[in-house]
Amino acid sequence: MKKKTNKILILLMILIIIAGILMIIFKGFNFDLKYQDTKQIEFGLDKQFSISDIKAITDEVLNNEPVLIRKVEVYEDAVNITAREITDEQKANIITKVNEKYGTDLNADEIEIATVAHTKGRDIIIPYVVPFIIATIIILIYMMIKYYKLNSGKVLLKTIGIIILTQVLLFSIMAITRIPIGRLTIPLVLTVYMLTLVWYTTKLENQLKTKKQEN
Repeated sequence: MKKKTNKILILLMILIIIAGILMIIFKGFNFDLKYQDTKQIEFGLDKQFSISDIKAITDEVLNNEPVLIRKVEVYEDAVNITAREITDEQKANIITKVNEKYGTDLNADEIEIATVAHTKGRDIIIPYVVPFIIATIIILIYMMIKYYKLNSGKVLLKTIGIIILTQVLLFSIMAITRIPIGRLTIPLVLTVYMLTLVWYTTKLENQLKTKKQEN
């Protein structure tokens, strides 16, 4: 029964990884708006405003497309609006509705639509690569020493294999389910990494305990 369950799990993981690879090849990852090719407009109201009010306006004009709205400038009296696409007509409509809402006299012709290039996935990951590798090397050395009675080489190879497998599975699932790649990606990767090590360490502890009892 256990062998049958293991075979089913292995088959399921293989299918998930294959589906994830195909999704990445044909559609790529789904990046947060912050990391995509976007259009931005920025203008000052010279008064305090509510982000929720601006969001209501952009939802109406941009048909509820995802937007990122930020207060800018020292006194937070200017707004930056980021979306996948903002046309001249949509810009004009946004400005008109902002004028109506806040009694301002903004001129849409004086506000430019800026194009912002996307952030590459590797640029998000690179700052964490070296610390991740150093931490992994330290952990692997510790596990080889602690569980030398279970064959250090075997422990090393299995630990590396399990870490790689779980991370590949994670990114495959993210690609399939279209979970956005963004600021929560690295914490999610580290959480899965730590849970994987906790699970495998617990398994090794049980094996070591059994081996000591047999001896």
